Amino acid sequence: MATPNEKLAASLAKLQMLQTDGRCVFRSSELSKTHRKRLVDQGFLEPVIGGWLISTRPGIEPGDSTPWFASFWEFCAYYCTERFGTDWHLSAEQSLLLLAENTVVPTQVIVYSTAGINKVQPLLFGTAILSIKQKEILSGADIIERGGLRLVAADAALVKVPEAFFTRSPIEAQVTLLGVKDVSGVLRRLLKGGNSVIAGRLAGAFRRVGRESFAKEILSTMKSAGYDVRKHDPFAETYKFGTITRAEAPIVGRLQAIWSSMRADVIKSFPASPGSAADLHAYLQAIDDIYKTDAYNSLSIEGYQVTPELIERVRQASWNPDSNAGDKESRDALAARGYYQAFLAVKESVRQVIGGANAVALARDSFRDWYRQLFQPCVTAGLVPAAALAGYRNDFVFLRTSRYVPPRWEVVPEAMSALFELLESEPEASVRAVLGHWLFGYIHPFMDGNGRLARFLMNTMLASGGYPWTVIQVSERSEYLDALNSASLNMDIAPFTAFIAKSMARAKGV
Repeated sequence: MATPNEKLAASLAKLQMLQTDGRCVFRSSELSKTHRKRLVDQGFLEPVIGGWLISTRPGIEPGDSTPWFASFWEFCAYYCTERFGTDWHLSAEQSLLLLAENTVVPTQVIVYSTAGINKVQPLLFGTAILSIKQKEILSGADIIERGGLRLVAADAALVKVPEAFFTRSPIEAQVTLLGVKDVSGVLRRLLKGGNSVIAGRLAGAFRRVGRESFAKEILSTMKSAGYDVRKHDPFAETYKFGTITRAEAPIVGRLQAIWSSMRADVIKSFPASPGSAADLHAYLQAIDDIYKTDAYNSLSIEGYQVTPELIERVRQASWNPDSNAGDKESRDALAARGYYQAFLAVKESVRQVIGGANAVALARDSFRDWYRQLFQPCVTAGLVPAAALAGYRNDFVFLRTSRYVPPRWEVVPEAMSALFELLESEPEASVRAVLGHWLFGYIHPFMDGNGRLARFLMNTMLASGGYPWTVIQVSERSEYLDALNSASLNMDIAPFTAFIAKSMARAKGV
């Protein structure tokens, strides 16, 4: 008779056969009842609704939403295709959000299908799918596919979205409008439906984002076709528009729009720069003095179990993995050693910044080295593969319990280039520090270490304005993460700005 371990191994072998190409959503019918129950009981699968399961892992805390949010869009694509075949698409609004690289998992997804039932299907963690029955749905050139999701193409979606979309999602609207390469696709759809009101709205929207020629073409063409069009700006009057480089990738336009819409709020709420530090020696000594506190809090925020004593051992070089097996095998000690190495590299960058070097150029040239220093001890010990030091992530990454999902790995290089261009063009050190920290985490360019690197970047930018090195305390971890989440989910930078300003107020003056 097979042992319990052998039975579980057999069930895991069946699951592995299904997990091709990273797949993590399954129909119940794909596994026998015995395998299914065993895998659910042991924490390898989690039921979503009747007949559907997702991959998870044993040992996660009850109520941890990470596996679900990581599986959400795959589930939507698989579930809708199973129910409706190709006879479905997401709403125009949700399509534009995704096309503009808004990766927040929504609480409700609206799906249109001729087989829709006009009912909400509740899912896990307060999410749901609403399928709406339509006599006809969009097809052909109006639909594009991405990751199994059937999205409404941008030109068609602009004609379909309600006016409220422009006030609810101004960043996505701006990115979409500036991404239109030729207005003829929009015009063709406007003329087909005789949509004079929508034509006036889009003419006003294009004019608001600086595309006057598109606005004029819509108005003159509609008039030539016999339609009376009155231009109307659908954006809120108070929304602040910045410059977005046209024809850039959506993630680039998105970051540019975010930066321009948020920088004034940061300037308003953050203390004015004290100016360049007059005493370089005193500034660097203050950084040395705060190292132990900084390392303890920064590592603890990331979940490492470190002590001031361990950090001091690392600094005094009494941590010795070559002769001490315990040091070599200690994940926490390896993290502490990596943090010390990275801290020294960042301190050298700060020294050059206080000496007059360009902070952004230094950070751009150095942050990959900071990353390598963080993880070199783990690579040497064999706990992390050497390939992890190669550069940006090449897979998806998810934030624990958050509905915010970082951008697709394919767009990370463009996003990081855009971030440093924004930092380079920003005259205010406070904006560079606050938005630089948040957006580094928002992009999440690496599989691990992003929070520590974001705080290093923040302190390098703070130094450029003469602000003191600032420690985020682990005792305020929840407030810190909530403030970051508010910025990522709601595009509200005020809580995070206030939090950083409060943390800085505790720092020693330099």
